[in-house]
Amino acid sequence: MEHDHEKFKKGSISLIGATAMGTGVMIGAGIFALTGQVAQLAGPLFPFAFIVGAIITGFSAYSYIKMSNAWPSSGGIAMILQKAYGSGAIAAGAALLMALSMVISESLVARTFATYVLLPFDIVSGPLVPILAVAVIVFAFIVNLSGNRSVGIFSIIMAVVKIGGIALFGIAALWSSGFQFVAQGDGLTEFRVTGFVASVAFTILAFKGFTTITNSGSEITDPHRNVGRAIMTSILICVIVYLLVAFAVGSSLSIEEIVAAKDYSLAEAAEPALGRFGFYLTVILAAIATASGVLASVFAVSRMLAMLTDMKMIPHSHFGMSGSIRKHTLVYTVVIASLLAIFFDIGRIASLGAFFYLVMDMAVHWGVYRYMRVEVGAAAPVLLLALFFDAFVLVAFTAIKLKTDPMIVIYAIVAIAAVFVFERSYMTSWIGEKTNHTH
Repeated sequence: MEHDHEKFKKGSISLIGATAMGTGVMIGAGIFALTGQVAQLAGPLFPFAFIVGAIITGFSAYSYIKMSNAWPSSGGIAMILQKAYGSGAIAAGAALLMALSMVISESLVARTFATYVLLPFDIVSGPLVPILAVAVIVFAFIVNLSGNRSVGIFSIIMAVVKIGGIALFGIAALWSSGFQFVAQGDGLTEFRVTGFVASVAFTILAFKGFTTITNSGSEITDPHRNVGRAIMTSILICVIVYLLVAFAVGSSLSIEEIVAAKDYSLAEAAEPALGRFGFYLTVILAAIATASGVLASVFAVSRMLAMLTDMKMIPHSHFGMSGSIRKHTLVYTVVIASLLAIFFDIGRIASLGAFFYLVMDMAVHWGVYRYMRVEVGAAAPVLLLALFFDAFVLVAFTAIKLKTDPMIVIYAIVAIAAVFVFERSYMTSWIGEKTNHTH
């Protein structure tokens, strides 16, 4: 069996490169795909949901930073879970949930790419949306086959283009509106506290790209210092960009208009603010941002799956394919993401991703609190607050979805249960023997 350790070169990613990688993954998914979804739940207060999401993500990042500082590893989240729970079904199941949430993000961003690219042709639904989404996933697969370096350079360039372009859009839209916030919901259902808290699940999803940095721990220069720096810097950059855009969208459109165009709210907001030219510019920016987001996501999740295979946390089958494990996991990643993009709309894909990610995140916090906090010098109150915030948001999100889309809750519960049942049948126990072996 061919392993891919040679691809995980120590010190091959700079602090700027790591920050760009995390920011690139976050901004691809967060802004274009989720602004409308957040506004639908949170109402006129939707920009503040991004602030709450960033605060909760900051608490969440604490567990990852403490563990990564102690053991910088290309195993990333899988390593954290294995250190906490040993080589058992809990660690393997939670790690697989993380990998699957990354695949879900991939399909979410691909579907968003298709939605924006088809907008100038007045196509907002129909078979062309999933066809184009699958096409961009396949394109990302082909680019990823070319190797690590080309993806790293491309990620940095795209992160700069995205952040600059989106910031300009936000400033221009706010300027043209005279800094007025018009997103008041009159004719829409009343917005309750539960809706606002539930919307935070989507904003947490918009920030979860920071975990990409954790998964590249051993490759980052001076990882004991720079993993944490890269994570906090990328979250800070993203919250500034997200707020700028959220207020820009709210300055151009009412809540009703944002919700009506929830899958493409940025392009919809650009037209009244910046005219038809602004609309087309936003479409081009969205296409660049989401395509590069898919590219970074395919790269990250295929590495994660390869590492899980390497760590004997998931079984592996070649299905008759030649080449390395990472090439095989690239294929699996692309197939699953394509199926999701075909069968689910943006709202359902995002909801599924939120369920998977929050459950995995809670498993990380509990594992670090219960088994590792003394060893890594983590403060118990911070870990417990991170756990509480995740649980609070998950309960509110589930309550809202049970009212509005109960089937997605059933899909999520069945899928999460299936992951753990599958892993328990593969592993010998729920909590395995702890090992000092890292990757």
